[in-house]
Amino acid sequence: MSEEKNLRLWSLAWPIFIETALFMLLGFVDVFILSKYDDLAASSVGAANQAVSIATIVFTVVSSASAVLISQYLGAKKKESASRIAALSIVLHLLTGLVISAVFVLFNAPILRFIGAEGKILEFGAQYLSIVGGFIFLQALMTAMSVIIRNHGMTRVSMYVTVGMNLLNTALDTVLVLGLFGLPRMGVTGVAIATSFSRIAGTIILAVVLFRKIEKISIFRLLKPFPWADLGAIIKIGVPAALETFLYNLSQLVITSMVLNCLTDNELIAKTYVQNITMFFYIFAVSIGQASQIMVGHLVGAGKTEEAYRQGLVSHRRALLISLIVSFLGVIFRSQLLGIYTDDAAVIALGAGIFVINFFLEFGRTTNLVMIACLRGAGDVYFPTACAIFSMWVISVGGSFLFAVAFGWGIYGLWIALAADEVFRGILMLLRWRSGKWKTKRVVKEV
Repeated sequence: MSEEKNLRLWSLAWPIFIETALFMLLGFVDVFILSKYDDLAASSVGAANQAVSIATIVFTVVSSASAVLISQYLGAKKKESASRIAALSIVLHLLTGLVISAVFVLFNAPILRFIGAEGKILEFGAQYLSIVGGFIFLQALMTAMSVIIRNHGMTRVSMYVTVGMNLLNTALDTVLVLGLFGLPRMGVTGVAIATSFSRIAGTIILAVVLFRKIEKISIFRLLKPFPWADLGAIIKIGVPAALETFLYNLSQLVITSMVLNCLTDNELIAKTYVQNITMFFYIFAVSIGQASQIMVGHLVGAGKTEEAYRQGLVSHRRALLISLIVSFLGVIFRSQLLGIYTDDAAVIALGAGIFVINFFLEFGRTTNLVMIACLRGAGDVYFPTACAIFSMWVISVGGSFLFAVAFGWGIYGLWIALAADEVFRGILMLLRWRSGKWKTKRVVKEV
């Protein structure tokens, strides 16, 4: 890639969009095929993946920080520094991945019991987690290499790899789970083998691309003497970003447990279906946000803060336009979308009301996803985390209790609280970007 002048929002964003959508589809295929084998087996994978998703937050510490550092060093034309961060990122991801893999292999059953699994779900979940969790270090390596490749502007590579992984995983799932071509029906074990094998393939392909097109294997020599200052920078930038993700997941868990007893069965079903549908509404914002982080990082590293400022606002406007159009179409066709999952009139009626409130929620969520990504790209990581701590726990958690439980508004009260949290934080992030205070946060001080 020939530096930041070739970085364009859409050329970076659309491969990330497809990759994100396919990554979501990867888990959907596993559960769908297992549902043809055993309903409890399908549920067990969902339970096991809760543990996996929480564990992978650890990778966020290194990946989010290395993305900022690499993009800014490349923008500042400091290629060797970018390569040193790349090497350090790979090593740290591998080490943390191996530790987490060992934990999953040795303690898969106790972990699943802790999150409430029992009986057949515990048995199936332990089978899945011992294999997929045992190879989670491959996911760590893929995360590290994808970040490096993306921040060199080659976002299509990880997209193509994800496409290949989806095709391979789907084929292996079908054969191993259902026992085609004379093979035994392997159920959960088959899904776990398919997932792990597709990750092996993805890791190999990414490594070949990385060390043939972008870096040399000799970059690991840059870790001698060990770059303690770089490690400190990764911790300083990465921990707040990971903390924000962790706090979000924890707040959602608290909200779910808090409102579980005050929501009716129909409300819980409607909540699940609406969340599954609206998940695809904000993929656009996620992809534009990640592309914007790369661009802002390059521009800030090059000392072009005014260009970075304008790029952040342009990215926000484009993401907001797309998200609101998609959300508006969701409101118009809400009954048809819910009809994909159920023909229960009561559930559809409840869900239809949620879609209207969700339109406002998407305004805040889109602003959050894009502006926080831009702030991170500039190195401004503490402000978003501080706002998240206040807003998630005071407005989201506190509002959920007030509206859903105390006022008795049920599922609508829950969605109002979630929307208020997203909109409040979104406004704060936009004001922060417009204030320009992030201009003093860049990692690369000399250009």
